[in-house]
Formats: sequence, C-alpha cells, structure tokens
Amino acid sequence: MEVQERVAVPIFTEVDRDVFLNEVYPGRSPAILRGVDLGPCVDRWTVEYLALKGGQREVKIHVSSVAQMDFLHKNFIYRTLPFDEFVRRAAETKHSDFFLAEEESYYLRSLGEDVRKEPADLSRQFPDLAEDFHTPRFFEPDRFFSSVFRISSCGLQLWTHYDVMDNLLAQVTGRKRVALYRPQDALHLYLNGDKSEVLDIDAPDLKRFPEFIKAQRYDCVLEPGDLLFIPALWFHNTLALHFGVGVNVFWRHLPAEAYDKKDPYGNKDPVAAARALQTLERALHTLDELPAEYRDFYGRRMVQRIQNRTYCHNPDSETTIPRSLSHKHGRVYKDL
Repeated sequence: MEVQERVAVPIFTEVDRDVFLNEVYPGRSPAILRGVDLGPCVDRWTVEYLALKGGQREVKIHVSSVAQMDFLHKNFIYRTLPFDEFVRRAAETKHSDFFLAEEESYYLRSLGEDVRKEPADLSRQFPDLAEDFHTPRFFEPDRFFSSVFRISSCGLQLWTHYDVMDNLLAQVTGRKRVALYRPQDALHLYLNGDKSEVLDIDAPDLKRFPEFIKAQRYDCVLEPGDLLFIPALWFHNTLALHFGVGVNVFWRHLPAEAYDKKDPYGNKDPVAAARALQTLERALHTLDELPAEYRDFYGRRMVQRIQNRTYCHNPDSETTIPRSLSHKHGRVYKDL
C-alpha cells in the first residue's frame, strides 16, 4: 500500500522580527515559531476567564454532529449563542443542552461587525480579550488585514483549504495538529474552489482520489504559545487535540490593489488571478467548438504554454523546506 510522504515542519526558537524577516520568511515555507511572547493570554484564557470577559455578546457558530467538518457539503449548521454559553459548551465533551446531539462539536470563526464588508479584528470584536494578546510585529502595521478569533471543541477537524494572504496562527491554549500541503501539489488535492474535496486526509479514499497520495504532507503539532507561519497558498488542515483557543493574524504581502476589495475573509483569489481564470473559462468554451481530437491537441498545447510561462519549478521537484538547517540567531529543530 502506498504511503503519503511526510515532512516535519521545522521549529524555530529565539525568533525576533529580524530573524523572522531574514531567515524564516524568505523561505516561503511553514515554520513553527516557539517562545515568541504572545502576552498574558497563554496563562489567562481559561474557560471561566473567557466566559467572563467575552460576556453575553452573541456569536455565530458552526455546530456539527460529526468531528470532520465539510464546508463543501455543509455537514454542519449555523447557530447563535451568547459567547459565555458557547465557550462552556465548546469545552465540554458531552452536553446537557445541545442543537443536534449530546456529543456535537462547536467552532467559532470570529467575524467583523459588518460581515459583508469588514474583516475580523480581535481588538474590535473582543476588546477586553485583545488586551491579553500581543500581536507579533513581524510585518508593517499598514499591512495588517485581520485578526481572527478561533475556538473549537476537542477533536474537531477543519477542511483543507488555502488562503491568499500570509498568516500567523497563534495557538494560545490547547494543542492542535496541522497538516499542510505545498501550492505545487494543488493538482493532487482535488480542488473545488479554494477547498479540497478530500475530507479524510488520514484515511483517504484512494479509489476516488488516487492522485492524493502524490501530495507531500507537512506535519506539526502546535503547543500552547506556539506560532505557525503559514505562507499564502499553502493548503492546511487542522485537528484540535484539545479544546483550544487561537488567533489567526493575516497581512497583505502583495500590494493592496492586488486583492479583492470586497473580500472581508481574505480568501478570494487576487484580482489578476480571478481575471485569468475567467479568461481561461472563456478559452475552454471556445475550444468546445472543435471536434474532440482538436480539443485534445490544442488543450495540450495550452497546458504546455501555461507551464512554460508560469511554473517556478517542476511541481514534482523535491521539498522546498531544507531537511537540516542551522541559524546564527535562532535555533531550529528538524523533527517534532
């Protein structure tokens, strides 16, 4: 039986802004940053403290009767709860009050005040809690896009997807497994928009998704206080090993005009990419006017031209994360 190749995400310690910008960021690969000061949130954000500070502000949450959430087929429902009640339920393994089942799972992805126009911002939606969280200053302040508050039940797994902006995932409490896949492996992930159709990445249906085995998987487990750098376009899938609280900080690393201005979530394709995909669809419709053998011939020519014009390197080349690293300022460990 074929086994998917796996690589451990490197762990960096003693990372400050200079080390991040000069030694981590240029590699455009995931990295765990351990020991960065996230503020008192790491010690303070207990269930009781969160409930007290978050109060009865109503939040829209995902509720699922199964642990593997599937955004494409919507195996969950949206409900609204007071924040303090939501936190208490999310921390439980069995519920006396529930929507679907006693062992249902809960997930919060914070939203802006106007969900259609404003990105999430921890300092605006949860100002009292934001005082406890120190946003890493690894990018220019004017590049900031959003800070997304995330809380999930133990065992909850989120679908594999990519984002178009760089981000830092701060795991404040609890432990979380994160599996990542290179942008170059997009062809093996059976994409539907920005999401993979392969829901169970640990036991995939290889009869249905035979190419998935070719995608190289990068694994890590985040401990409380860890930061994970997730470069734009890297696919990621998360599994909460405990009830956990985290904050995603996204920033614009491309010029502001490159992004869709009507995208409060930061996951729409850049404007130029969206235009190119629309143009491609029109070109494919034009090829439909030809007989099958002509469509095949000119389709292959189009594929070759796209590869020659756009690929940075062979998509089947070796990993872009060095297998062994040494740093003058920060320390890095090869294995978890």
